[in-house]
Amino acid sequence: MGRPGERMTAAVLFDLDGTLADTARDLAGALNRLLAEEERAPIPYEMLRPHVSGGARAMLRVGFDLTPADAAYTEFQQRFLAHYESALCVDTVLFDGIAALLDELDARAVAWGIVTNKSQRFTLALAEALGLRRRAACLVSGDSSPRPKPDARPLLLACGLASALPGETLYVGDDLRDIHAGKAAGVTTVAVTYGYLGDGLPIGEWGADHIVDTPAEILALLD
Repeated sequence: MGRPGERMTAAVLFDLDGTLADTARDLAGALNRLLAEEERAPIPYEMLRPHVSGGARAMLRVGFDLTPADAAYTEFQQRFLAHYESALCVDTVLFDGIAALLDELDARAVAWGIVTNKSQRFTLALAEALGLRRRAACLVSGDSSPRPKPDARPLLLACGLASALPGETLYVGDDLRDIHAGKAAGVTTVAVTYGYLGDGLPIGEWGADHIVDTPAEILALLD
């Protein structure tokens, strides 16, 4: 229990890829099918996993050395996304401990939701496939607000939908931009070591309010 005068946690918001769900194998599969179409060798899953939180942009950079500034980028992006959409939830699963954490949040009447940079059409389909769509208090995607993370607006939108003030909200993520977005929105930030983490600054240098190794540790942060 919290001390008198302290605010209790009203909502826990999660990034999707690398935090709530392990989507890496399906995203890696989409890239490797695109590589095969271009008669290029596949890239091992272990090499692709750290880049998954960066979405299509990161995957195309690793697979084809393409950036949005390249003329071919849009074509390859659409082809990659078509491959991903066709096999969205084949090997994707919730990370170990997430199902139990969500059950406990429900039992405690703590609202929870998703804030991701994934486009809405993928977010909704994946949440449906994982049995989360009707349980979540909010599903905020990369195209739900004028700018995606690290902008604060997706998180502020999610707080409103979950009927929680930023000061009563935790945001859990596995990427530096999750922490930047959380700081900008005024929520308490939690970085997870089990996620994809990217290839930039070490997680200890992100400035998160808390770092956890397992979903179960998030429960200790609620009060």
